[in-house]
Amino acid sequence: MKNRIAIHSDICNGRPIIANTRITVQTIMEFLGAGDSIEDVLEEYSSLTREDIYVGMQFAVKPS
Repeated sequence: MKNRIAIHSDICNGRPIIANTRITVQTIMEFLGAGDSIEDVLEEYSSLTREDIYVGMQFAVKPS
């Protein structure tokens, strides 16, 4: 999971992103929280894979 999630202070204000994108984990979770399906997210962000979304979900719910 660590290779797929990146945190860089100069990208997206240091928020966790899917590696090699500017798509934040928060953005993915907001789409899913609003009732969009994984397929909807994949349509909106064609650079993401299903695994990226799963990794983002795991990252979002892991204990600190």
